[in-house]
Amino acid sequence: MRGAKSAKWVVGAVVVALAATACGGGDGDKDKGSANGGVFRLGSTEPDTIDPGRAHESTGVLLANALFTGLYGNTPDGLAEPALAESATSDDSCTSWTFKIKPDTKFSNGEAVDAESFARGWARAAHKAAASDVAYHFAGIKGYSELQDGSAKTFSGVTTPDPTTIKVDLSKADCEFVLKTAHNAYSPVPKVAKVGEEDKAFGEAPIGNGPFKMDGTWEHNKAINLVRNDTYGLEKASLGKVQVTLLNDKTAHQLEYDGFQAGTFDYAHIPVPMLKTAEAKYKAQNKWFAKDTSGMNFVLPIGDNGPTNNKDARLAISYAIDRQAIVKGVYQGFQTASTSIVPPSFPKAYQKDLCTSCIKQDVAKAKEHAEKGGLKPGTEIKFSFNTGAGHEEWVQAIAKQLEDVLGLKVKLDGKDFPGMLKEQQSSAGSGLYRFAWGADYPTPENFLFPLLHSTSMSKDAEGNVTGDNRARYNNPEFDKLIDTARATKDEAARLAMYKQAEKMAMEDMALIPTFNRSQFRLMATDKFNGLDDINFNEDPILEKISLKK
Repeated sequence: MRGAKSAKWVVGAVVVALAATACGGGDGDKDKGSANGGVFRLGSTEPDTIDPGRAHESTGVLLANALFTGLYGNTPDGLAEPALAESATSDDSCTSWTFKIKPDTKFSNGEAVDAESFARGWARAAHKAAASDVAYHFAGIKGYSELQDGSAKTFSGVTTPDPTTIKVDLSKADCEFVLKTAHNAYSPVPKVAKVGEEDKAFGEAPIGNGPFKMDGTWEHNKAINLVRNDTYGLEKASLGKVQVTLLNDKTAHQLEYDGFQAGTFDYAHIPVPMLKTAEAKYKAQNKWFAKDTSGMNFVLPIGDNGPTNNKDARLAISYAIDRQAIVKGVYQGFQTASTSIVPPSFPKAYQKDLCTSCIKQDVAKAKEHAEKGGLKPGTEIKFSFNTGAGHEEWVQAIAKQLEDVLGLKVKLDGKDFPGMLKEQQSSAGSGLYRFAWGADYPTPENFLFPLLHSTSMSKDAEGNVTGDNRARYNNPEFDKLIDTARATKDEAARLAMYKQAEKMAMEDMALIPTFNRSQFRLMATDKFNGLDDINFNEDPILEKISLKK
């Protein structure tokens, strides 16, 4: 069993003041078929969006972070670090923050990146018209409600007294607010980006300030190409071009793997059944990469309707799952069973075996809770998952266990990723869904608030929801604990409240933990430098990759 790497995070800091320095990157070799610096090729599935104010799934986040740079970022192992921020300062109550930003940087169209461009980007992402699933990251800023209902186009709590100063007033104290600014939703945008409108055009070919820029527009279901942004205000990328081939969602991981073996791709995920084979073939070549990350896998139960609308039904499902058998039989030992919501990569907050129903399959308890929860033998329950990303095998294994132990009729429903996400948010959403979460910024709050706080779910009149609280969990006591923790400067006291809140949600079985997340990749280390790690979002660190000479 492989041990998780410990994540570091900034906590309790009233002042964070680290210089974000710029230095020139090398031009690299001349590549006959590409821009100077070489071409890095990878495959992925069609993203839901690459707009920085809306990007929320893996491909979209990878591209948004390549195109945009915000105030802060994260190191691969979870240490917050400044990007365009020269300092971040809070008052004693953690209700007011001031950011000083690096002067004289530009968007790829030549427009200045200033304090106003950050204020514009934040308001645009939070506005009702954006219908952004990540808008809740702004929920603590004054004026958020007015943007959400469409009655305002700016945050009343965000002011820009000069081009290099952003002042943020919060409606509730948040001593870790600085960490949130590492999220892609906190990106600046140029004046061409529209606030208060759907603005599909910008999302097709975003104009950013990151290490790369768009090479043409998004070719849906075919490709998204990037080229180096030579006007980038920080350390310039070495790569000349990044080619992202958009693959069939039903077989994406297999196509990535096949493409790597054929020399078509320089980076690839590995299909679950091929992990042992890939390790045996590529580890000795130094092309195999493995890392335990700050991510978790879950079975998501819809908590406000359908067969999983009560705690006993959810407990029955959890007790019926034999995680260890799936680890051994499906994952061949390459994953570990999870028993918590917060991952082990946050050692100060991690509570091993908090989910008692996750520790070991218990048929008797599963049947006992099923009877209490109305899950009678023959009950039909839908289990939806996104295809082509290595989930088929373990989802099928869980479905069979639920049928064998509880006598349920499990209807498996494979969809493309955007389709599955859309259905999770629909008023018709019911049953179980494949669900995973990787940390956006390094704090256990980033698991508890987005996934379980009621503010992270906005429901319209028809019952459709936006936000990442897709289980529809709503517990005022949980919300109060999280809000109080966020307002607490003392790290130990704050972590104690996060632990208490996690215990409360676990007792309600708001989410069903399945596996801690370990990531495995194949990387063309014979052709490129900078492939010794993946970033905090579990993606290649494109701006650090360079062609070998």
